[in-house]
Amino acid sequence: MIKRIYLILVIILLLLLPCSIIKISAQEITIPNINVSKEKPIGTLKIKKININENLYNIDSPRNNIEEHITILKESTFPDLLILAAHSGEGKIAYFEHLDDLKLNDEIKVKYNNKTYIYFVKDIFEQKKDGYININKEDNDQLILTTCSPKHNGYQLIINCIKKESIY
Repeated sequence: MIKRIYLILVIILLLLLPCSIIKISAQEITIPNINVSKEKPIGTLKIKKININENLYNIDSPRNNIEEHITILKESTFPDLLILAAHSGEGKIAYFEHLDDLKLNDEIKVKYNNKTYIYFVKDIFEQKKDGYININKEDNDQLILTTCSPKHNGYQLIINCIKKESIY
């Protein structure tokens, strides 16, 4: 008898509860915290001359940001055009601190999908910093490295590189 009363009370309680408790709006959905420290890089940038050997992360990754890593800019269309930016100056994230030490014909390697792309420095120049980089598109695949100019305040240092070869 008591079990029957208990069952009736549970059914009544369920019928009286508002249905809104099972509705979830888009604002209430929580996405599980992704451990970005375990996210694998998609490639590496190697510049032996200035001791750079750093991971590159997918353009949509939270790890692809200039406050943590060398960053692939959204205008990139790799392998045709790869634009990389990083801090210069001093500190742990100043990956391009010695970018101004590069000279014409210096070698730069990008490893991606078990393939190594070898570039050489074609042009080194500065532009006034305005949020844009004006570069002529080359006939060959191109790599652009950019950072703040270490010598001229308000200017951007730009290293324009052309692909020499690809190694599988």
